[in-house]
Amino acid sequence: MLFLILLAALTPETQRWNAPVAPFRIAGNVYYVGAAEVSSFLIATPRGLIVLDGGFEETAPMIEANIRKLGFDPKDVRILLNSHAHYDHAGGLKTLRDDTGARLYASAGDAPLLARGGRDDAQFGDRFLFPPIEPDVIVNDGDRVTLGGTTLVAHVTPGHTPGCTTWTMKTRDGGRTYDVVFVGSPTVPSEYRLVGNPKYPNAVADYRRQFATLESLPCDIFLASHGSMFHLREKMAKGSFVDPEGYKKFVAWAKAAFEARVKQEWTKTSSR
Repeated sequence: MLFLILLAALTPETQRWNAPVAPFRIAGNVYYVGAAEVSSFLIATPRGLIVLDGGFEETAPMIEANIRKLGFDPKDVRILLNSHAHYDHAGGLKTLRDDTGARLYASAGDAPLLARGGRDDAQFGDRFLFPPIEPDVIVNDGDRVTLGGTTLVAHVTPGHTPGCTTWTMKTRDGGRTYDVVFVGSPTVPSEYRLVGNPKYPNAVADYRRQFATLESLPCDIFLASHGSMFHLREKMAKGSFVDPEGYKKFVAWAKAAFEARVKQEWTKTSSR
């Protein structure tokens, strides 16, 4: 039986999100290989490469080209990681896995949505579909993924999706060790329904758990699934991504925006 999957087409706005960015080293063994707004990160180790997030389906060839521009071989990618199962971060994962032979590690909470290719999303429904992909390895909160002496820790930070994952690691640069945080996403898109959503009844509690986790993480280098979250362009121009205060401010801003949204939804619900 043939199944027709209508994948989400890039709009003028998302085309801007997918604008090319020259790849570069962030710090230590961490590199940027993504687009202008949809992030993708490369972690290089002596035993192979790790890629975090695949952008849109259309971003995958750009990510592979960026890996080559940095002097690495995409065939050396051993591990794929995902921040969350939305089309702008998971869309390119199938192409990347097919082209590299890497294994995909993803959270238990997002594995079903990845396998459905975004279909029946608790917030977006069937609006933003992407090539379905089943993870090779399921990760849970606190699990560690190690390759060539580098270890990334999965912190399940649900809310944006049920299995949204923030990854952390340490990297050495200039004789100093830095705590790196790759934030999944604590934002609340305008289309979301947080209060009384039958498809995601625990959304509010999950977001609050996410903020508690984010507030607890030590952070020197702040990175995230979207370039605007961590001021990609500005930091590229500055030449430094060390920003512990920027991390704290972003988390505080996102938490305040979330609580304001919850209050707004409760007010609307109670006035009916």
